[in-house]
Amino acid sequence: MRVMVIVKATADSEAGLMPSSELLEAMGKFNEELANAGIMLSGDGLKPSSNGKRVAFDGPGRIVMDGPFAETKELIAGYWLWEVKDMEEAVAWVKRCPNPMPGPSEIEIRPLYEMADFGDAVTPEAVAPHDRAREAIAKR
Repeated sequence: MRVMVIVKATADSEAGLMPSSELLEAMGKFNEELANAGIMLSGDGLKPSSNGKRVAFDGPGRIVMDGPFAETKELIAGYWLWEVKDMEEAVAWVKRCPNPMPGPSEIEIRPLYEMADFGDAVTPEAVAPHDRAREAIAKR
């Protein structure tokens, strides 16, 4: 199963506080363990929301909003995509993770949808553009 492992933002990460060299080294070693175990598919840290934009959709309308965004607890400071056997394996790996922030922090684990999860909506016509997109990504 694939999961997204989400590092929740904190006041420090939203303020742009950079990690210490010790934390960078510890996270690098953890990422190396994940990669060597065949777990990590990708992952990155995100800049504060003050560097971001949001696009709100309402029918055909689009509204672009500049960051920063309120409610730090709802923001993301980083992520991984992992391939694990089950949620228990993902939890076990997260428990091994160094604390990603200088103070209290949280990491959320969410399973990704697979095509089979969409049931009857999965038709050859619906799957084809997704397959072509994956092929194009794999060629890069």
